[in-house]
Order: sequence, then structure tokens, then C-alpha cells
Amino acid sequence: MGGPDQAGVGAAASFDPLRPRLVRVAYRMLGSMADAEDVVQEAFIRWMAADRASVDQPEAYLRRTVARLALDVLKSARRRRETYVGPWLPEPVVESSEAFAAEEEADDVTLPLLLALERLSPLERAAFLLHDVFGVSFEEVAGTLGRDEAAVRQLASRARGHVRASRPRFDVPREKGLEIAEAFFTASRSGDMAGLQAILAADVVLHADGGGKRPAALRLIEGLHDVLATQAAVARAFDKYGVSKLVRYARINGLPGFVTREADGLLQTTALQIEDGRITAIYVVRNPDKLARLEGTVH
Repeated sequence: MGGPDQAGVGAAASFDPLRPRLVRVAYRMLGSMADAEDVVQEAFIRWMAADRASVDQPEAYLRRTVARLALDVLKSARRRRETYVGPWLPEPVVESSEAFAAEEEADDVTLPLLLALERLSPLERAAFLLHDVFGVSFEEVAGTLGRDEAAVRQLASRARGHVRASRPRFDVPREKGLEIAEAFFTASRSGDMAGLQAILAADVVLHADGGGKRPAALRLIEGLHDVLATQAAVARAFDKYGVSKLVRYARINGLPGFVTREADGLLQTTALQIEDGRITAIYVVRNPDKLARLEGTVH
């Protein structure tokens, strides 16, 4: 009979191949990679203590464990977000993130959809993600959530109705998206308002998440006129304090965008929602707490 060390090795051998997918489930539930990784690590601890020989389907078992743990975390996270300073955005996941590399772009949970999920109840969110995104049967979702199958179908249906408009109507080709991101970066940093106007939609919305820790708009900036005015003010700030430096262009939460190092020395991510060749939404994350993980991957 193996000792504790052998048991740990055996648990890790069966768990580690599933970890990236479990992190994806938890992140989409919580919008925070730090919280997601904590949940997955707790699931691993429970897996080590479980009677693994009696588990016929480890992935389903662990997915249930992660989903239940994430539901508990989500309830307290939602309370914290009620007092959040300014617009809340999920922690940005840049395409090179190790946790997502194995299944990059395997689903269409882009940033707009993650925001739409915030408006759902925790149970609606779990039912939608597990069934519609990860392809889990309603029977398994019902077991995970402790509800009967009919109730779970209703939860998913309600969620689907709420988020339908937030799912991408069509994919922007990767190269085209990054081309528009480059044009936006160049125009916004140089103060080229005519260039910006040419690529912004009339109903464009700017979301900026500073979390009360860095300067950022405390409300959504809506409409071409107000977004251009905001960008003009930002360009003036660049003249005064220095222009941000491009770190790299990348897909961020499934959207084209870029990572920059700003004049204060801290990172920032900008993701762009694009429809019919124009930018309909700009998502800027400045909160340093949400960029700490990214900081370790750039120079």
C-alpha cells in the first residue's frame, strides 16, 4: 500500500491534465483568475482526500466540485462588487496565459458575454456555462446544482435569453481585429481624433476599470461624441505625463486589443469589441490588482 507521498503523486497524475479546463470553468464563473485558481486548488485538496478508486468519471466529479466551490465564492464576490468603485471588468486573460494555452479560443466566452453573465443569478450563470458553453448534460448539471433537471433547463433558458445579445454575431478575423487594434492604439496615443472617429461606431461605449486605485472614469462613457472627448483628454495627458509604451498586441478575453505600460509605470490592457469593421466597445483595465498576474509575464 502506497504512502502519503505516493497517494499525492497519484492524485496529481489524474488531476493535472484536467486542471486547465477546470480553471476555465472557475474563471468563467468568477471573472477572477486568482479566485479561479484558489477554487481549483481546493478541488485538488479534496481530490487527494477522496476515494478516487470509486470515481468512475474523474472529470465530471471534479467539474461538480469546482462548480460548487465557485458558487460559494461567487456569492461573496457579488457582495464585494456592490461596493466596487467605478465599472467592474473581469480580470483580463491575455492569449498567452498558461492556464488557457491548451484550449485557447475553444469557446466564444468573450468579454461582453462575461459582463452579461454578471447580471445573472449564480445558479443561472452555472447552468448556462456548464451546459451551453462546456457541453455538460442537463442531467449532470442538475446533480451539480442540487436541482431537478426541469428546473435546470429553466435556469439555462432564462440565462440564454439574457445573454443572447452579448454573444458575437460573427467572428472578426484575427488579422483584421489586430489591424484595427493597431489603428486605435496609434490614433489614441497621437491624439488623432479624425483617425479615431473613422474606426469608432456611433454608439461606442467605453468601460474603464480602475477599481478606485488608478484614475479611470467612474461611469460608462457612451456615444461617439463623449468617447472622443474622453480620448482627447487622455491624449492631452499623454502630452503632459508621457505616452504609454506598447508591450504587445494580443487577444484579450477573446477580443483584439493590446497591453501597454503607462506613464505611471504600471500595465494596462485595452480590448476592443468590433462589429462591421467599427469599434462598438472599449474595455480598459487599469486596476493593478487585476494586472498583477500579467505583470509577471512581461518585461
